[in-house]
Amino acid sequence: MEDQIRMGTVSKAITLLEMLGRGEPETALADLARRAGHDKATTRRLLVSLIAHGLVEQDEATRLYRLGAGVARLALMREAQFPFLRMAVPVVEALAAETNETVHLSEYSKRGLITVHVVESTRANRVSVQLGEVLPMHATASGIAFLAFTEERIRDAVLAGPLPAFTPHTIGDAKTLAEHVAAARARGHSTGSQGFEEGVLSVAAPILGADGFAIGIIAVAAPKVRVQKGEIERYGASVAAAARVISERLFGRQGQPGLKRA
Repeated sequence: MEDQIRMGTVSKAITLLEMLGRGEPETALADLARRAGHDKATTRRLLVSLIAHGLVEQDEATRLYRLGAGVARLALMREAQFPFLRMAVPVVEALAAETNETVHLSEYSKRGLITVHVVESTRANRVSVQLGEVLPMHATASGIAFLAFTEERIRDAVLAGPLPAFTPHTIGDAKTLAEHVAAARARGHSTGSQGFEEGVLSVAAPILGADGFAIGIIAVAAPKVRVQKGEIERYGASVAAAARVISERLFGRQGQPGLKRA
């Protein structure tokens, strides 16, 4: 019981950190409490603990809360151990320059496929992707590319549902999703059209780990009206090549797809 209470407290604290990472740079206690669904006393107690660890700061004049430098410290420690961003960002920027469309990078964790870097197109009509956004596996090209090169247990869990609809074009049944996943596996990249956001077309490819399973995704996202069939094929080849480069930078060679974990 004590462990459950402790984990519940950790979960609530992480939720507050995520809220502070979205929207306005600084937030009032009352707004955080309302959005988190906690009373002010509970929210304040969690914030005091986060402040003690440098993960949250409070402005002495305005009394507003913001993310603390400790968050950046943790990110730097993680990047030192596994330099995913350092190896991938130059490749993302090169692909964005080549396509002049928005390119985004995602990394997989147990929470899902999380957007960790975005380079937006310089065009007025462009697709925007939010940092920290969790991409639905069944509704995005990124998610389908990941499912095509992930472990069977992860893929089966997604296929088992639920598969919520985000637009009228979202894949809503396991059979159709499995067909899209198989096609992406055969091509080495996936294409998604308006599954998560209407008017958006995306092409994505998996970044493979040393064991051959996907650890992340690189994707090009563009307004559907601007993308011609020949460009879709070209983007597919480009994202696949970019994904291979990132994998090779991280692991020295591209993992062979689908090797079993020891």
